[in-house]
Amino acid sequence: MKDEEHNKKILEVTTILKNISQTTIIPRNIRRTADSTIETLKNKDLTPGVRAANAVSTLNEILHDPNMPSFARVKIWNVIGILETIQD
Repeated sequence: MKDEEHNKKILEVTTILKNISQTTIIPRNIRRTADSTIETLKNKDLTPGVRAANAVSTLNEILHDPNMPSFARVKIWNVIGILETIQD
């Protein structure tokens, strides 16, 4: 049951990150980070909690980028909030 909930949250987060990576007004480095975070979340070799923690760490690095549009920052905060609920 817990894995099912984790996978549902990861799918939700992946959808938001795909939206960010496909929005052309967001700077390229932020879109690349969104793509790499998606790949981190898809890595089935790690537990959901570890994947979520790695993704949060990656996203925290770009949060303070001055070139990030405010709407993208809010989406990333939402993603981090969802990911922080995933624990092993």
